[in-house]
Amino acid sequence: MLIVMKPDASASEIERVLETVESLGLRGHTLPGENRTAIGITGNRGSLDPAHFENLPGVADAIRVTKPYKLISNDLRPERSVVSIGTGKIGDGSLAMIAGPCAVESPEQVFDAAKAVAASGAKFFRGGAFKPRTSPYNFQGMGEDGLKILAEVREQLGLNIVTEAMDEHGIDLVEKYGDCIQIGARNMQNFSLLKRAGRAKIPVLLKRGLSATLDELLLAAEYVMAEGNYDVILCERGIRTFADHARNTLDISVVPAIRRLSHLPVIIDPSHASGHNYMVGPLARAAVAVGVDGLIIEVHPRPEQALCDGAQALTPEQYTELALRLMLLHEAVAEPLATASV
Repeated sequence: MLIVMKPDASASEIERVLETVESLGLRGHTLPGENRTAIGITGNRGSLDPAHFENLPGVADAIRVTKPYKLISNDLRPERSVVSIGTGKIGDGSLAMIAGPCAVESPEQVFDAAKAVAASGAKFFRGGAFKPRTSPYNFQGMGEDGLKILAEVREQLGLNIVTEAMDEHGIDLVEKYGDCIQIGARNMQNFSLLKRAGRAKIPVLLKRGLSATLDELLLAAEYVMAEGNYDVILCERGIRTFADHARNTLDISVVPAIRRLSHLPVIIDPSHASGHNYMVGPLARAAVAVGVDGLIIEVHPRPEQALCDGAQALTPEQYTELALRLMLLHEAVAEPLATASV
């Protein structure tokens, strides 16, 4: 159920609604908007009687929600959500650039990439300390030592750190050293991990699974938000199809589809979508044209020596040129920030 408060509802009236929700053994999720506050209710096994809430002071309406997801929906929040990651924002109308190597390999490698990312004007740096690899014999990441290097990047260059966690202990470490928890494609439906991320105090970047439908991605985000973490960013990174000319098939259509259903920011990963250096630029430009909130791009100072996904990494020089072109394109095609409802 969705409780819509009147525009002039007071804090005490909102609190009274939350107390009523709790008295029924349920959980209330408050999402303030520009013109109203909405309260989503989760935990009910069946339909709720709107009469519990309709006559409470400050309540404008009590609406039954028939969709399988509640908190990610435009019904709960007509305005687009803006997620703060450290000192940067995603979803505020600007083009967020999240760039860096696939994996942390050494301080020298990381700082060479990070200096180029910072010089481009980007506010976010990516790098994996824990790497889920198809083969058990491939490089698995530096673990906590890698996270410490990323923390040094934030300290020295002011970049906000986005890095992946593969298990609950990994989330503990990312909360300690990073600014945003990335949930990778292989873990999109790791429900215990999603619930732990939902209890984290920092935002979550959720990547679409290799063969996941849009509804499955949105419900994975619902898992995170149902635990109380409302700072979620969705990421399209390509899905597995019969095509073999690219690593995955980038689903550009998912961006307007998400906009129609959800208030959450959405970004695209052209590096993992393509698997090829020469495809990253064209796919990134297409993503900007379709209206994404940001891009996550792999940058490595020496791609030919990379321990992970070197074929899809840009050199710092290539990234710098692409970032400039993308910002110019974004200025040309960006629409005024509007509500999420279509």
